Amino acid sequence: MRSLYGWERLRGLPPYNHSMSSSGWTFRSLRAALAEGAVRPGELAEQALGRSNGNASRNTYLWQDAAWTMGEAARAEAMPRGEGGLFGDGRATLWGLPISVKDCFDLAGAPTSCGVRFYQDGKAVRDSWLVEKLRAAGAVITGKTHLHPLAYGITGENPDFGDCVQPGNAGALTGGSSSGAAASVLEGSAVAGIGTDTGGSVRAPAALCGLAGYRATMGRGNWRGGCHLAESFDTMGWLFRDLEDAPLLAEVFIPEGARRRRKTFARFAIVDRPFLHDCEPGIVDSLEATAEELRALGLRGETFDASSWEEAFAIYAPIQAWEAARIHAGRFAHFPAAIRERLEGGAQITESAIAALRLQQAEFVARIDSMLAEHELLLLPAAPVARLAAGADHRETRPRILRYTTPFSLAGIPVVTIPCSAGGMQMAAARGADEALVEIAARLGAQRKAA
Repeated sequence: MRSLYGWERLRGLPPYNHSMSSSGWTFRSLRAALAEGAVRPGELAEQALGRSNGNASRNTYLWQDAAWTMGEAARAEAMPRGEGGLFGDGRATLWGLPISVKDCFDLAGAPTSCGVRFYQDGKAVRDSWLVEKLRAAGAVITGKTHLHPLAYGITGENPDFGDCVQPGNAGALTGGSSSGAAASVLEGSAVAGIGTDTGGSVRAPAALCGLAGYRATMGRGNWRGGCHLAESFDTMGWLFRDLEDAPLLAEVFIPEGARRRRKTFARFAIVDRPFLHDCEPGIVDSLEATAEELRALGLRGETFDASSWEEAFAIYAPIQAWEAARIHAGRFAHFPAAIRERLEGGAQITESAIAALRLQQAEFVARIDSMLAEHELLLLPAAPVARLAAGADHRETRPRILRYTTPFSLAGIPVVTIPCSAGGMQMAAARGADEALVEIAARLGAQRKAA
C-alpha cells in the first residue's frame, strides 16, 4: 500500500503566493513551492527576517544576523537540483526552509546564551551537531531563539532578556522553556523551530500557543555543541503548525543506519477523570474531542488509571536540580534568583538520595512501559490551562504544569502535542516508536482538514 504522506499528498496543496500570511506557512506547502520554483530560499528568508521579533517584547531571537541568514539562503540556492526524493527535486527535505534554533545550541561565530547574559560572552568556534545537520540539509537558519533561563522553567519569563509574549497576543506568555521557538512559528519568522524538552519545554509552549509539538525519544540526536540542563531527561524536538508535517520533522533525529519500524497503532487510552481535577473545563472538552478523533481513525479507546503518577514530579524535580547544579557549579550567583535557588537546593542533595530516586524512577518507568504495552498510546493534556497571563504571579505554575508532563519525561518517551480549540493534548508512545507516533499524528491532521 502506498504511503498517504508521499508526493501524491502534495498535489492538493494550495499554490504558494507571495502575499501568503504566516498562518499559511506549513512545512509541506513551502517545501513543495520551493521544489516547483514558485519561490526561492532567499525570498522566504527575506519574508522571515521581516517578521522577526514581531511580539510586543521584541525578543523572539536572542541572536540574529540578517546578512548571515541571507548568505545561508544563497548557499542553499546554489545546491544543485536533482531528481527523486519526496518533493521531486532531489534535495533534502529541509532544503530552503526558514528554521529557528533554540539558543542552547552552538552556531559557529555566534554566542550561545542559554538564556542568561552570563553565558552570552564569546562565540562558538564550531557548529553543534544539530546546526551542522540542518545546514548540511540546506535549511536556512533565521537565528537563535529566546528561552527561559538555562532552559530551567516552563513559562518563558526571563529577567535578563525580557519575558517572551505571544506575537499578536501581548497579554499571554508563550510558555517555555522553548519560548522563542514557539514565537518564531507564530510570527512566521520560521516554518518550524528547534526546541528542547526536559520536563515539558516543547509540550507546554505548543499547547499554550496553539501549535503542534514533537519531542523525540530520549537519546535521539547528538548533543555535541548543545547545552544540557539535566542529561537524564533532555530531549530534542520541534514546534510547528501542521500535524501532517510531523513525520518530515522527526526524520532529523532518526539515528543513522537505524531501521525505520513500520508499526501501526490499534488502541489508545485516555487519562481518567480524577487526574484532571485541576484542569480548566475547556481543556477537558478538548481531551474528549481528541479521543473521538482517534476513534474516528479506527483506534479503540479506553481509560487508564493515573493515580500513581502523582509522585512523578517529586522524583523528577530533585534529579533535575542535582544534575543542573553539577553542570553550572560555581556560577549560581550569575543567574536569576528563582533559578539560583533551585540550583542551590540541587547542590545539597546527596549521592545516596539520588541513588534512591533513581530506583523510584526505574519503578515508575516500568509502570509506564506496562501501560504502553497494554494501550499503545496514552493521551492527556499537555497543560491544565490554556493561557498564561503575562505579568501574573506564576510561582505555582511550574509544578502545576509539570504534574502533567513529567511522567513522560521520567520515561524518556516520544510525545506529540496536538493543538486543540483549548490547549493541547499529549499523545505518547513507547521509546523508539517515534515514526509510528508521528504517522498517527499526521493522519489526525489530515482527518481534521478533511472534516
